[in-house]
Amino acid sequence: MMSPTPLEISIAIAMVAVFVTFYGWFRRSEAAASAARMADMMGRAGLASGIGANGEAGATAVMKEAGRRCARCPVEGHCERWLQGSVEGDNAFCANVPVFAALSRTASAA
Repeated sequence: MMSPTPLEISIAIAMVAVFVTFYGWFRRSEAAASAARMADMMGRAGLASGIGANGEAGATAVMKEAGRRCARCPVEGHCERWLQGSVEGDNAFCANVPVFAALSRTASAA
């Protein structure tokens, strides 16, 4: 069995570094796209995108969970097309619709 040369080891390390870099870029890109979709959906529900950012523990926790739910969305392509107006109908496909409706009622009552 042949031992790897320093060049082969260096190439392997470089390949791992490139993979890690691209994976990190991909994850950040996906997170940004998810946050943008969520902000657009909140706007459609009549909510300010900064809700939960005021430090109120309850609203912050609700928005963090809504963000996680949005990031795990199985229909993100449908969501994007709906937000662009390419898909007819309501947004019942969105798992956060009940949350946004409750927040909208709470904000209206305040």
